[in-house]
Amino acid sequence: MAFGDLSGVAGLKKLNDHLKTRSYIDGYSPSQSDTAVFEQIKSSPSSSEYVHVLRWYNHIKSFGDLKNKFPGDVAKKAAAAADDDDDVDLFVSDDEEDAEAAKVKEQRLAEYAEKKQKKGPGPIAKSSVILDVKPWDDETDMKEMERLVRSISMDGLVWGVSKLVEVGYGIKKLQIICVVEDDKISIEQLTEDIQNFEDLVQSVDIAAFNKI
Repeated sequence: MAFGDLSGVAGLKKLNDHLKTRSYIDGYSPSQSDTAVFEQIKSSPSSSEYVHVLRWYNHIKSFGDLKNKFPGDVAKKAAAAADDDDDVDLFVSDDEEDAEAAKVKEQRLAEYAEKKQKKGPGPIAKSSVILDVKPWDDETDMKEMERLVRSISMDGLVWGVSKLVEVGYGIKKLQIICVVEDDKISIEQLTEDIQNFEDLVQSVDIAAFNKI
């Protein structure tokens, strides 16, 4: 997968979004894809803006010399990335895109606030969410993982039932239900908080999302 120029804001944002629910560029183990992307990043990224990139960057960096460490054909993937870069419009500034996006967002928020004011208070909007919490391997303490997940407490968040689901090769994932109040809880923030238990949690996926 190509991310564009990783020395710029757009490329790092795209990579950060890609790594929100992944531990590696491709698959469930490090490969030459990680090496190729890692070598395009000249220095450790900002932890406040690119928290997922920083987590991945430090993890890959811990392997030391990457040239012959991971499997995969880095040459083919690098060539594919270069082809994709040809389609990028280099004359569009990130500042222009950000300003336009901010303007549209501000306008939509104003419209939403106006509609809500006219409509008046209504029932509390809630959603039922099923999360798949994946461990690193079959030796991960799944009971401790579930305890840590349930230790996350927020106003508007209620944890429900859970179960372990076979993934393969003796590895099981934790599938857990939660009910959230839409105005109070960000599912993106919740998944990030779970992924912060990085000693046990490899990634978090949203298996199902239903409005109540």
